Amino acid sequence: MISIRARLFLILLAATGAVWLSAVWWIQHSTRSEVEQVLDARLAEAAQMVSSLLSGRRIDLASAADAATNGRDNASPEYARQLSCQIWSLEGVLVGSSASAPAGRLAEERSGYSENLVDGEPWRVYTEVNEELGLRVMVGDRLAVRERLVADVVRGLLIPALTILPVLAGLIWLSVARGLAPLDRMARALGARSADNLDPVAAGPLPAEIRPMGEALDDLFARVAASRERERSFTAFAAHELKTPLSGIKTQAQIAGMAPDAETRGRALAQIERGVARTDRMVRQLLELAMVDSASEGGASGLDLSVIADDVVLAVDRLAATRGVRVETCLPDLPPVAGDLVLATVALRNVVENAILASPAGGQVHVTGEVLDGALVVRVLDRGAGIGEADRDRITERFFRGRDAPEGGSGLGLSIALSAMARLGGDLGFAPRPGGGEIVSLRFQSRRA
Repeated sequence: MISIRARLFLILLAATGAVWLSAVWWIQHSTRSEVEQVLDARLAEAAQMVSSLLSGRRIDLASAADAATNGRDNASPEYARQLSCQIWSLEGVLVGSSASAPAGRLAEERSGYSENLVDGEPWRVYTEVNEELGLRVMVGDRLAVRERLVADVVRGLLIPALTILPVLAGLIWLSVARGLAPLDRMARALGARSADNLDPVAAGPLPAEIRPMGEALDDLFARVAASRERERSFTAFAAHELKTPLSGIKTQAQIAGMAPDAETRGRALAQIERGVARTDRMVRQLLELAMVDSASEGGASGLDLSVIADDVVLAVDRLAATRGVRVETCLPDLPPVAGDLVLATVALRNVVENAILASPAGGQVHVTGEVLDGALVVRVLDRGAGIGEADRDRITERFFRGRDAPEGGSGLGLSIALSAMARLGGDLGFAPRPGGGEIVSLRFQSRRA
């Protein structure tokens, strides 16, 4: 593809050439008009001069015709020698002619300007009638001579302009190069930086036309840097969170192996089971988080939230039984929603699991749903300790666990739910439950028609 520099150069050169050609046409047209007016005036002046000399008896017929062609002409002495003069009587008899006059008659009997074909050549003639002397004075010149004179004048104007054209092209090229210098500086600045350098572009002051591109690049670098930082934090926290239960499992396995009695061995095995369950849940959540982060936004499937809620309750039944918590659903006939089945299931399951972990033994978790302002809202209610005001703004951060967070959690559940809802085009809301506990609301979009 042609470069911007070459494209701008060609556009400017073409535009300049079009203006230059227009100027050439205008100069040629105006010069031709002016020269023809001057030459026509010269013909009339010469014819009138001869007629005046004859009327004043200051010259004889023999030399009158030559006087028209040898008169002074400061503007064009060479052209004066190209004039031809004929003197005819009103009866049609040639009574005098200049040496340069053609053999044929220059004009017909009418007076004033006329163009005639004489001896096969086109002529421009002015005829002056002297009624007093009964004479007709004709002064003319060949049109070919006029064309040559006009061409000489136009050539004298255009040759300097043609000489300047290469200089003008060079100036245009330099101007384009100077105008694109900020882009070159930005390209050099980007090419010189390392892959790990995500600082803002330092390419000097940018013109208004490319400032949005620089700002967009800086914004992109900032988002990439934030994404990298999240990945580093995710890796560090994941390694730490996995290390803790794995170390506990290893320790309890050693205790079970060295236990002197069945009771001690049973307690160690129970701890191992809890550690394995926690590790299994964390690994599943890490995989879900990776899946949610790579999923596309939105969706067009018609999802039945009642069916999804029933599937989630079955999936968390073992966790609820272990914690001594009962999960109840109350979702009336709801219209289908737009979105991806896996993302919706992941979001609701993590919220319900979080509510189960937060609930005390013997507690209940309620899952309800309703249509509100054109959207479908699923609410998960528990009677746990709730979210502290100091932790509410950070509760959806990855690996963040509040002060009152239940044992066994990893700080990923609500973060996964928030990311999944964002991919679905919905949102996640939190509110304290009257009487204690928390209400988590999942707002889904209605299915598009």
